[in-house]
Order: sequence, then structure tokens, then C-alpha cells
Amino acid sequence: MADVTQSNRLSRRAVWVLSVAGLALSAVLPPATATASTGQATASQVLSQIPVKGRAPKTGYSRAQFGTAWMDVDHNGCDTRNDILKRDLTDVVFKTGTHDCVVLSGVLLDPYSGTVIKFTRGVRTSPKVQIDHVVSLSNAWQTGAFKLTLEDRTNFANDPLNLLAVEGKLNSQKGDGDAATWLPPLKSYRCEFVARQVAVKAKYGLWMTSPEQVAITQILKTCPDQALPK
Repeated sequence: MADVTQSNRLSRRAVWVLSVAGLALSAVLPPATATASTGQATASQVLSQIPVKGRAPKTGYSRAQFGTAWMDVDHNGCDTRNDILKRDLTDVVFKTGTHDCVVLSGVLLDPYSGTVIKFTRGVRTSPKVQIDHVVSLSNAWQTGAFKLTLEDRTNFANDPLNLLAVEGKLNSQKGDGDAATWLPPLKSYRCEFVARQVAVKAKYGLWMTSPEQVAITQILKTCPDQALPK
């Protein structure tokens, strides 16, 4: 996915945090467990720079506030959902004539549960693998995204940094919860999960609620050198 241009509309604080963290604004694979290299900011360090406030009202929120679902924002001929399936699945089979775009089948090692899931495109089968907004759109709206432009929110909704292919049932279970209300059942993935939430909120200048910040702090205490995904 093309880099997401950070405009003057994003806060100076967010830009400063990004420069410290050295976040790459491009498509990335879901990270293996990683520790910060020398001179690289850890997730805990970036977390300390994110403002803590109360949750704003959900007034005015709708999916449409984040643009049309699964747009081709990087103009590669594929919608975002297929881009993420292509990135996160193995043994991928594409629909003929779509220039390796439309994913017909593949295998997902679900990061949230560690379960291996066979994906087959179809009305009844596609929901088994869903694309999760790691920081949900509703959560983002209530922690500052309501202040962003439609263009920035559309970028947010299609940013690979904030997207993972996951087991459909767990994505539905997670809903719009934050780290204070939902964590992946696979405990070994929790450090990477909250580090990704920290990276996303820093990138877009969003804040955290106090319970969310406390929950993430407690998890990162178990992995103090956890790097941000990039």
C-alpha cells in the first residue's frame, strides 16, 4: 500500500512521536516477535507520549465517516481486503484474469489464536477469515479521529499497519473493544497486538482512555523491549 502522507492536519505531537519511533508508512507483514534495536524507540516509550483522555461521544459516527469500505487507495488494481488476504495468507490461489488480485483460497495462521484456518471465498465460507481493524473505527472515532479529515480517516481504514487477517469469530468477539476490554486469547501474541495499537494511535494522533493505557502498560511490562511494527 502506498505511504500515507502525514499532513499538517495531524497534530504536531503525532508527527513528533512518529519521527522518534521511525514508523514506516508502508505495507508491512504482521511482525514476528521483535525487540527494539539500539536507538529505536520501544512500544513502551511511544506509549508514554500518547495523550490519555476520556472517550469522546460516538455522536456522528458511521462507517461512511471512514470512506467506502475496502477501497483501492494505493491504486494497484486490488481492493484493500484482497491486499491483506494476499499478504497474510499462504498457499494463495487467485482468481484467473484478476492479475493476482482476487484471492480464492489460502491458509491463515491466525495471529489471535494460533489456529490454522483454510480460507475459501464464498458467501458462507468467506466470513471464516475477516480483516480486523486492530484499532477499531469506532474506537478511533471516539479517541480523536472525529477531528481528522475524511481523507485521513479513509487512509486510516485502509492502512495495512492497522489491518490483520484473523479468525472471523474472534474478530466479531473483539468488536470495537480496546485493550482494556479484549485481548487475543493467544497470550504470546499480546505484546505484538498492543504494540500495533500503540503504533496506529501514534501515527494518527489519537489518544487513549485511562483503562486502555493501563492495560497496555501492564502487558508491555512483560516485554519491555517490544518494538513497534514497521
